[in-house]
Amino acid sequence: MVTQPEQSWVLLNYRIPREPSTPRIAIWRKLNDLGVAKLGDGLVALPNDSRTREHFEWIANQVGEADGDATVWIASPSARRTSSELAATMRLARTEEYDQLRTEAESTTNAGSRTITRWRRELRRIDRRDYFRSPGRSQARQAIDAHVAAENDDSAIDALTP
Repeated sequence: MVTQPEQSWVLLNYRIPREPSTPRIAIWRKLNDLGVAKLGDGLVALPNDSRTREHFEWIANQVGEADGDATVWIASPSARRTSSELAATMRLARTEEYDQLRTEAESTTNAGSRTITRWRRELRRIDRRDYFRSPGRSQARQAIDAHVAAENDDSAIDALTP
């Protein structure tokens, strides 16, 4: 996880033809799955580390295969405040996702194993996008763990009941 807001960023500058739309939509979805910060039209950023550089290089290749243009850059804002604001924006977006998951778990009674599995999968998905350790993570995990404990208690009672 990246913890230094004054660090460098990896940027992807890309243009994709509007038609056919399938590659454009696939790339858009991949960028959203990564939790990118949108800096402008066709310009997105992630904290600079080997994993994010590799993701952007891979997506840049896909843009090229779709007859588009893409360039990956490593950059640092000239003002530390800009980097801190970008990190705060990304942290807030992940916090909102964690809060939505927590709210769903807290408002559900008697969640079954499929629901718990889906929540855990969603928690892992958000974790992969959480570059700045958003504060909502522990509360979302606790809300899911409460259902796991309740399900385990119910299983233990069922095993003891003749």
